[in-house]
Amino acid sequence: MKTLYEASSTAVGGRSGHVSTEDGKIDLKLSVPKGLGGDGGSGTNPEQLFGSAYAACFGSAIQMIAEDKDIKIGNDMSVTANIEIGKTKDGDLQLKAILDCYLPGVDVETGEELVNAAHKVCPYSRATRDNITVTLNLLLDE
Repeated sequence: MKTLYEASSTAVGGRSGHVSTEDGKIDLKLSVPKGLGGDGGSGTNPEQLFGSAYAACFGSAIQMIAEDKDIKIGNDMSVTANIEIGKTKDGDLQLKAILDCYLPGVDVETGEELVNAAHKVCPYSRATRDNITVTLNLLLDE
């Protein structure tokens, strides 16, 4: 792989600790959600951070595919990632992702084409493929 960019992040203290990046752009307290036995404090958590990163990356993949195909999508295009954590039958922790993709100004066929193509090239989709369940939802203007 030819590296285009590298980021360095550090987590101290696990889920109830602190995360930061080497450049200081992220500097956040972590809290364990009540659903995982924590106090649900004021900090963020790994699922929120993962969801934010996945949504941003997937949105950029949609934009890249649309640009390559000369398809106009609105500037208010958005991706909302709903990340769930639960336990498998064997008691292992497992993630699940639902990506709600809002693509104003395109028809269903075009929207599905963009979302499915983005899922093939998005680095987060590629990293999670066959590891977690990812559901893709297309939301259009009514």
